[in-house]
Amino acid sequence: MSNLRLIETLKEKLSGEQKTIVLPEGEDERVLSAAVTLKEEGIVTPVLLGNIDKVKSLANELSVDVSSIEIIDPKTSELRSELKESLLERRKGKVDEDKAETLLNDVNYFGTMLVYTKKADGLVSGAVHSTGDTVRPALQIIKTKEGVSKTSGVFFMIKGDEQYVFGDCAINPTLSTEDLAEIAVESNNTAKAFGMTPKVAMLSFSTKGSADTEETEKVRNAVEYAKKLNPDMIVDGEFQFDAAFVPSVAQKKAPDSDIQGDANVFIFPSLEAGNIGYKIAQRLGGYDAIGPILQGLNAPVNDLSRGCSKEDVYNLTLLTAAQALD
Repeated sequence: MSNLRLIETLKEKLSGEQKTIVLPEGEDERVLSAAVTLKEEGIVTPVLLGNIDKVKSLANELSVDVSSIEIIDPKTSELRSELKESLLERRKGKVDEDKAETLLNDVNYFGTMLVYTKKADGLVSGAVHSTGDTVRPALQIIKTKEGVSKTSGVFFMIKGDEQYVFGDCAINPTLSTEDLAEIAVESNNTAKAFGMTPKVAMLSFSTKGSADTEETEKVRNAVEYAKKLNPDMIVDGEFQFDAAFVPSVAQKKAPDSDIQGDANVFIFPSLEAGNIGYKIAQRLGGYDAIGPILQGLNAPVNDLSRGCSKEDVYNLTLLTAAQALD
């Protein structure tokens, strides 16, 4: 279905692993179609959530076979009782029985509980729901890994043999020095997990002190903090994008840096910058944008755009399954 090098690599990596990924929006045509393709390929096991009659009716309209795909209706599932007890324990003091029943009617909460109780390895949602609807249950139930204070969202930007990671482009509107450093470390780990040799550039409107403001100082401090968090990673900044990406510019602006125009992981100083940056690369540069991939959670949960295609659902499901291998 996809000719992207990353996706083909992931399919090889996932072969024989049979990771189970829950897709809460089973009543959506794009999600259902992607699930059918995934099931036919046999690399990932999709589980659809939704009203079973509605899902089957949509399948008939699309002339696809869902007989071999597990479909769960959260409102009638025999798993509700078990999941409710686990939810009450996890959210002790914050959720009572009535609230737990209500939350489990929500496909994203139900799906997140399947992941939390290890009945599924990961979750992909967002074709119909907002980012908040997808991420909120994950933050409340799955929660961030030890040592990680915030989750963040990166995109893989791919064109031909070129492959880059951009972050944070999806989650955090404002970032402290510590947040930026943490995102740099997590993005470095994400790039490594997907076969890259990361060189992390922390971006700004200044290169190595060419401007001295509160904003540029924050990025410089984040570089130093990231090095303390992970002394083995290659990270530097602050960089203007051209100094991180173009060797001749790097030679002039940052001749002593370990990064000489060969960065492949780019950390933006704010969500505003990151979101604008990835969309420019996508729309003007012709890069495929896969993501956002959420980092820092105890189990993989990823968020689609509501304007996504069937291929986007397919690709993100494969990436989510690959995250579950770690």
